[in-house]
Amino acid sequence: MTTTSSSGDDWLAADDFKSAFRNHPAGVAVITADVGDGPVALTATSVFSVSVTPPLLVFSISELSSSTPTLRRADTVVVHLLAADQLAIAKLGATSGIDRFADTTLWARLPTGEPYFPAAHAWIRGRVVNKMEAGGSTVVAALALESEAADPGDSASQPLVYHNREWHRLTDQSKIA
Repeated sequence: MTTTSSSGDDWLAADDFKSAFRNHPAGVAVITADVGDGPVALTATSVFSVSVTPPLLVFSISELSSSTPTLRRADTVVVHLLAADQLAIAKLGATSGIDRFADTTLWARLPTGEPYFPAAHAWIRGRVVNKMEAGGSTVVAALALESEAADPGDSASQPLVYHNREWHRLTDQSKIA
């Protein structure tokens, strides 16, 4: 159903759009970068793979995030794909107004200089290859340069999922087939 937005344009109203996506679960990632002004981090549920050859991923960053100006200028980023036991890292990247890198025991730098969270279930360092402004966000495409990932068969690595504005873990009980 199409409704009219509050601005009178013929598109779905923001509340209806949000409501539709509330029942669409998404994996949770934290994206980090540093362009020389200090490290930034941002929690995102908009990360997805686009291609295996070449290995490309995409994510979006909202203009409302304090990390966005740095992420827009970054040539490289680290995308952390989180498991349920890394909920603290997800909350850290999602909390505004704090120093996300104050606890130096949680993060380190890769040999190439990017900040990263070693405890993440998986991380991918990527070079930004394209950006597109889309509404109040920027869509970023990155070419995967290197990664490290835990064994996907490790039962301790239950995926962290965001659904209906709450954090969830996927377990064997959530399988339906």
